[in-house]
Formats: sequence, C-alpha cells, structure tokens
Amino acid sequence: MSSVDFFAQDKIWFEKPRYDEAERRFYEKQPGPSEETQDAGANSILQDIARARENIQKSLAGTTGTGAGDQGELVSRMKTLEQENQSLHKVVEDLRSALSKLESRVAVLEKSPVAAASAPAAPCTNGTATKQQKSSAPVDEDDDDEDDDFDLFGSDEDDTEAEKIKQQRVTEYAARKAKKPALIAKSSILLDVKPWDDDTDMGKLEECVRSIQADGLLWGVSKLVPVGYGIRKLQIACVVEDDKVGTDLLEEEITKFEDYIQSVDIAAFNKI
Repeated sequence: MSSVDFFAQDKIWFEKPRYDEAERRFYEKQPGPSEETQDAGANSILQDIARARENIQKSLAGTTGTGAGDQGELVSRMKTLEQENQSLHKVVEDLRSALSKLESRVAVLEKSPVAAASAPAAPCTNGTATKQQKSSAPVDEDDDDEDDDFDLFGSDEDDTEAEKIKQQRVTEYAARKAKKPALIAKSSILLDVKPWDDDTDMGKLEECVRSIQADGLLWGVSKLVPVGYGIRKLQIACVVEDDKVGTDLLEEEITKFEDYIQSVDIAAFNKI
C-alpha cells in the first residue's frame, strides 16, 4: 500500500471541524464548575440566615423570661425594704419616747438638790441645828492639826540623808566597776613566710621565726604549704595583744633572718 492510498483512507484530519463542533456542544450541555460553586454558596448563605433567625427568636424568648424574673425580684426587694423601713420607724419612735422620759427624770433630779440645799436655811427650833454645829466643830480642829503637821517643803535633814544614800550608792558602783578585769584587745594573725628556694632548710626557718619573743606575742600551729617548683612556704599562726605587738613589728623582726626568709605576707587577720 502506498502512502497516497493510506492518506486517502484516513479521514481524521479532514473531519476535524465536525469533531470540534460535537465537543463544543457536549460541554455546553454540562453545568460549569462556577455555577455549582455559586449554588453551594447560595445554599450556605440561606442556611446561615435561617440559623440567625432561630437564634434571634430564642434570644427574644429568653429575654422576655428573664425580664419577668427580674421584675419579680424587684418587687420582692421593694417589699422587704418597705418592711425594714417600717421596723426602723418603730425603733426611732421607741428611742424618742425613751429620750423624753430620760429628760424628764434629769429635770426632776436637777430640781431636787436645789430644794435640799435651801431647806437648812430655814430656822429650826427643835435644837438639831445647834447639835450639828457642835459636832462639826471638833472635825475642823482635827483638820487644822493635820495641816500643821504637814510640811510642804520638807526639812533639811531629809535632804542630807538622801544625799548620803546617793553618795553611798555611787561609791559602791565605782568599787564594783573597779573589781572587773579590763578587756584586752587581741588579734589572731596567720603569716605566710616564703624561703629563697627549694634548698632552704624549712625546719631552721621555722626555728628562727619562733625564736622571736615579745610581751603579748604567742606563737601557734604551723604547716608547710607547697607553692610550686618544689618550693614550700611556712604558714604559721600567732596571737598578739593589739596594744603591745603590731604587724609591722612582726614583719620587721622576721625579715631580719635574710639567709632563710625572702618575704612575709599576712594571710589572715581576725579580731578576738
């Protein structure tokens, strides 16, 4: 078969417009995706509107119910307030009546002392007034005697006795204070004594340090502390009296041993 015969039998390319027209008609009959989405959106909007209407109706029904309940509570509260107001009015009336009674009693009591005071001024013929005067006279004499015995400013003898007691107490306090021993200020010092090199005799070095003696100086424990490169330093403690021995004196005396000692440092200083 030749190529010419093959193309003569093949009708696809020659009838392509017919195929395109049939395809166009087929797709026109089918609903598009945009229409489906529009219908779905419209349905969802309608459902939302229906739900909103239902919620509004429910909320309106709830508000009407709560409004009636609030009105009932307000009415009950108003009734209770009215009852409390009436009870308070009663209490106020009772207090007013009690106050008026008290005022009347006070007025009566104020009038009665005036009448009692004015009664002795009237003349008495039964002899009671003279008896009262006679009985009152000795009381006045006793009062005068008591006034005479009382001395307002006191006497010089009392002042001298008080001064003697005061002076005695002062001397006793001074004697007790003198018996107490005076406190001595002391300090605890930790010294670092460094040798020249690792060949230095540390035993001889410690012996030289402890040979320093002074009033108020007491040597304590010691130990050898490694420094490095085989060199060790002497760490020694001592207790000194601050008024008698100072750090400068210790450093000066220790550094006199120049053959063994290179330097002296104060590692710790504490007051006792």
